[in-house]
Amino acid sequence: MSAKQSALGHIKVLDLSRVLAGPWCTQMLADLGADVVKVERPGVGDDTRHWGPPFLKNDQGQDTDQASYFTACNRNKRSITIDMAQAEGQKLIRQMAVQSDILVENFKVGGLQQYGLDYASLNVLNPRLIYCSVTGFGQDGPYAERAGYDLMIQAMSGMMSITGRSDDVPGGGPQRVGVALTDIFAGVYACSAILAALEVRHRTGRGQHIDMALLDVGMAILGNQAAGFLNTGQVPQRQGNSHPSLAPYQDFQTSDGSMLLAIGNDGQFARFCQVAAHSDWSADPRFASNTLRVKNREALITLMQAVTCTRSTLEWIAALEDKAVPCGPINDIGQGFADAQVIARSLVVHQPLTPTARAKTTVPSIATVASPLRLMENPPVLRRAPPVLGEHTDEVLAELGLDDGAIAALRGAGVV
Repeated sequence: MSAKQSALGHIKVLDLSRVLAGPWCTQMLADLGADVVKVERPGVGDDTRHWGPPFLKNDQGQDTDQASYFTACNRNKRSITIDMAQAEGQKLIRQMAVQSDILVENFKVGGLQQYGLDYASLNVLNPRLIYCSVTGFGQDGPYAERAGYDLMIQAMSGMMSITGRSDDVPGGGPQRVGVALTDIFAGVYACSAILAALEVRHRTGRGQHIDMALLDVGMAILGNQAAGFLNTGQVPQRQGNSHPSLAPYQDFQTSDGSMLLAIGNDGQFARFCQVAAHSDWSADPRFASNTLRVKNREALITLMQAVTCTRSTLEWIAALEDKAVPCGPINDIGQGFADAQVIARSLVVHQPLTPTARAKTTVPSIATVASPLRLMENPPVLRRAPPVLGEHTDEVLAELGLDDGAIAALRGAGVV
């Protein structure tokens, strides 16, 4: 994305994580320039390499055995395969940890201790190492030993209880968010914590252990819904696309589909009423303030719906755009990527595979979503497409000082 000096080009990251939360974190670090080495199981690799369909397409447009899921969070990384169950594999990872600034892992609590790869063991070898553990429930508490998955956390945190339509309408019932939201947010929070720990290390010269739990993140991202419950005792309920504290702030039917109105203040509401040829609504005592509009939501929405269905979605957007009234289409993902603003921001990037990778797969290139981290002086960089399994094994081992003979011996023993 840029030839400018990267923000984290001096940082080395050892990535022992798999699936989504940990890899999302390390991809963010990689996009900012860090050298991220991803350790995978020989012959198998990260679980998400096989989570399909959908699968990547080859030159003839046919499905390969490479799931697209893996590409969402593993670009800009180098892949090395090591069997950490073997003593020689553990030794290699310890050597890499000594040379690293950051280690990210998402094994079960205590899972790496048997290999001598836990924080206490590696801290002795490299006191500057920042060691981030991502688990379902954290390093302590009654659930610490449990495995954690995004769907489970969405259910336990209450996220599903406020997502979807209410029970008294068709299709009502709790719903998961359409992406693994707590996994992704855990990755973002983990990246933030790591960058904070790096800043502390500048002052103290010491690394530290970061305890990142999906459940902690799941509770935190409840945001205003959590604040409302904690301060009033009232349990939030599902209400579809409407907002508990704002009105009108939801979807509306138009003559050719639907649109989204996100009116957040009285001025926006008054301007909408003018465009709708119903200035009387903003003067109506029932709707004069947001609090009143929320209280009288049902009456207001009934009036508005009778008007919004008289114009098309594009007509409403055109009419409201220069009035500073937030209004937009409800796109599917294909329409989202075709949006003019998305195109103008170059949010889709295509990365060709290296000759080494092309020798192992028939996929010509991989498309990913551009990093949203737009630093003016040190923007994200694109160096590598998501790697094929073990693509950089020889390269990384050579950097540890191993010659061709030693690498061949490790491969022959099944260590790499």
